[in-house]
Amino acid sequence: MIEPSEGLAAGRMLARHDRGCVIWLTGLPSAGKSTIAEALAPALRARGERVELLDGDVVRENLSKGLGFSKEDRDVNIRRIGFVAHLLARNGVKVITAAISPYRSVRDEVRENVGEGFLEVYVSTPLEVCESRDVKGLYARARSGALKGFTGIDDPYEPPLAPEIEIATHGESPEESAARVIDVLEARGYLDGS
Repeated sequence: MIEPSEGLAAGRMLARHDRGCVIWLTGLPSAGKSTIAEALAPALRARGERVELLDGDVVRENLSKGLGFSKEDRDVNIRRIGFVAHLLARNGVKVITAAISPYRSVRDEVRENVGEGFLEVYVSTPLEVCESRDVKGLYARARSGALKGFTGIDDPYEPPLAPEIEIATHGESPEESAARVIDVLEARGYLDGS
């Protein structure tokens, strides 16, 4: 039989454990956002967490199909990702987004909408490293002028001013980067310590 005080303590632990949040990975194309997200999601699931991954490329194909790459269209895409992430987070899900989200103002707008459960992760990989990782050849096409409006080349990327976490992927493995995110989630009470 569970004593009433034990039931209250268990309820508090459950409520703490079930707190949703939005882990917003932002950075240049080929910075490593999706790679970190793909390491982080199973690490969180292994701890019994409910996790959803909203990858920018996948969302653009399924939720934002038809949008172009103008500033206005990019902002609409990020607002859509933010809306879905917020819905999931307020229902106890750990939401990982991996989207370039180049403009600071719309990231700040999403942060405001989500509230305290928003954790911005700036994947601060240098441009030359991103270019060397580009398996799709997009940077080369942008540099040659064949691809217009490419973030980091002829369209701006506005780095976060005060991200909760900054990760330079050229100095650590994806698993080490994911572990750093987990450390912050534990410190902020979104995960129980291991």
